[in-house]
Amino acid sequence: MQTMSAGDGHMTQRLVIFDCDGTLIDSQNSIVASMTATYVAMGLEPPARAAVLGVVGLSLPEAFAVLAGTHPPAIQAELAQGYRTAFPGTRETMLRQDPLYPGTRETVAMLAGRGDVLLGVATGKSRRGVARLFDREGWHGHFVTIQTADDNPSKPHPSMILKAMAETGIAPKHTVMVGDTSFDMEMARSAGVGAVGVAWGYHTADRLWDAGAHVVVADAAELVTAVDASLPHSGARA
Repeated sequence: MQTMSAGDGHMTQRLVIFDCDGTLIDSQNSIVASMTATYVAMGLEPPARAAVLGVVGLSLPEAFAVLAGTHPPAIQAELAQGYRTAFPGTRETMLRQDPLYPGTRETVAMLAGRGDVLLGVATGKSRRGVARLFDREGWHGHFVTIQTADDNPSKPHPSMILKAMAETGIAPKHTVMVGDTSFDMEMARSAGVGAVGVAWGYHTADRLWDAGAHVVVADAAELVTAVDASLPHSGARA
């Protein structure tokens, strides 16, 4: 899939890549519940809610390296495996209760309906977790590239964005990453694409700015405008 310029007689296609947890879906309750259950099952003291939400977006090994940094690597690995496999039923049940953030359903539908926009996902979730969300929302036809923790290094490594651009044929100057964490913003800047932060997720607006966000929006109503402003037809990214 190639980007077509105005000189070819076609509009320039743009790639908008969304994070999931904290950006599209408010999954904090199920994440904290699953994390707590994982620790309790191993007889360990669960981390505080704020600490758990602070690592959302990282892949599991990196998240547990932060949360369980005082424990040996073997314990960290066991925690990651436990979180990954021990509670799929709990997470699936809670996913049905995890709401989308206000306005995000409409924003995705609006962007998916535009001829100049392709949509992608770059998330620390598993591919199975993304599939469950897409099944629920009917989004399988909306997103043309899905990059997950199953197939890529953890954020903020730029691999997810680089693969998404390779799959779609869209150049960095026509690509933007939308996310709620400093990891998303750092990943975007490392990949040379636009970095749009959303202030309703798990990291504060100040953290997003500090991590290199080009713009931070307060609600979904501002998101399409911010995305368009971050996607020039030409010119280098600042």
